[in-house]
Amino acid sequence: MQVLRVGLTGGLATGKSYVGDLLAKRGCYVIRADQLGHQVLAPGGPAYQPVIQEFGVGILKEDGTIDRRKLAAEVFRDPARVQKLNALVHPHVIALEEELLAQYAEQHPHGIAVVEAAILIETGSYRRFHKLIVTYCRPEQQLERALERGMSLEEAQARLRYQMPMEEKLRLADFVIDTSGSFEETERQVEAVYAELRRLAG
Repeated sequence: MQVLRVGLTGGLATGKSYVGDLLAKRGCYVIRADQLGHQVLAPGGPAYQPVIQEFGVGILKEDGTIDRRKLAAEVFRDPARVQKLNALVHPHVIALEEELLAQYAEQHPHGIAVVEAAILIETGSYRRFHKLIVTYCRPEQQLERALERGMSLEEAQARLRYQMPMEEKLRLADFVIDTSGSFEETERQVEAVYAELRRLAG
């Protein structure tokens, strides 16, 4: 049996990272696309210059690094600009993911590798995985949680507009984890999903 490849996604502020942490605690190898995005956008990274050329020097901090909040504000007003950013960044993120997955597979042929990414479904990337987990919570909770993280209401609403409707994501899911309740309730669901993944991994 090859490594079981699992995609982990969900809407904005639906607890993807928390679920990823719980799976990592149980021994899954968790790759976070957001962290890889930081790498490819860092000075010297493959997307650094192309993104500055496309979106201008106004997105830079004084130290020359890309200010991700300024970039988001610049991009999320217009779906065409979101697509442009994804086209510049996403192929490099996928290449890094595949590299990490291959390295892990060599050492853990019966392992479970999880890739956590916000737009796994929107980009079609979910097709690279054997199983798909979608995290979900009530829409008003999404907004509340996003605001608690320091996002402005405008920013949060712009991101929600861009993301695929939750119902469509849920239709593609092999496993749905509802994070609307307590941490303990979420953990119980993760435990059940992990047991099934473990069975599938052999």
